[in-house]
Amino acid sequence: MAPADKTSSRLRVAHLNPRQPTPFVLEPDAVTRNALARELGLIDLPALHFSGQIAPAMNDAWRLEGDMTARVVQPCVVTLEPVPADLHESVTRLYSPHAADPETDDAEMPDDEIERLGQYIDLAAVMAEALALALPLYPRAPGAELAPADADAETRRPFAGLADLMKKKDGA
Repeated sequence: MAPADKTSSRLRVAHLNPRQPTPFVLEPDAVTRNALARELGLIDLPALHFSGQIAPAMNDAWRLEGDMTARVVQPCVVTLEPVPADLHESVTRLYSPHAADPETDDAEMPDDEIERLGQYIDLAAVMAEALALALPLYPRAPGAELAPADADAETRRPFAGLADLMKKKDGA
């Protein structure tokens, strides 16, 4: 099979070459990046690139190895000012027809890198998940500081007057 083109985001497993790796490149257009940015709560997603290969593995499985790079702009958790960040994430997934989905709430969670193999491998979903996991949890603009806590707040005792109120109620 020829390398996946830049618009192909779902690869049909039956069309993958079982003798050699299948390379892929995904570079979403501006419309797709904007939709993903909205979904992830980003201010902007000016660049996103996901490339790698899918190769046959043991026991009828397929191994995806790739690199996701992105330029994101998130709101600062203190000031809401835009905070740009460059991200780079290595991505590895093993798609196996023998992977079982947990059937009960008490079932042990399977390895995060092992996925159940279906008819397709959705590269766009893998890319979006890698991006979401790579985002800084608490982006801060340079110099952004939380306001100091009120000095009286630590010395206040919210139930200090409760005993006096109870005495008045009982005595009245």
